[in-house]
Amino acid sequence: MGWEEDLQAMITNTVELAISQKDSYFKEIEASNQLLNVKDPKEYVFGLIMGQVLMGGIGTLASIKMQQGLGNPTPQDQLMVRDMLYKLVPQIRERIFE
Repeated sequence: MGWEEDLQAMITNTVELAISQKDSYFKEIEASNQLLNVKDPKEYVFGLIMGQVLMGGIGTLASIKMQQGLGNPTPQDQLMVRDMLYKLVPQIRERIFE
């Protein structure tokens, strides 16, 4: 398996882990909403998950590239991570908004 497949697998696994925790995110919003002032908890959780996975993917890619002596991720690399995640948006939305 090449590094792109490893990266895609990491993104998919991170999405699964984050979605498995969505109920705890909703409880935290409910408990802290006076401070957070969240208008739409589902959109908030969607954004939270997207941010977690995007940053995790870029971090993983940076680690992979450093191990291979390829330097830091380029803007094109970051777009590749984004595109890998964006392919999963319909499934993420469906599972959060169900």
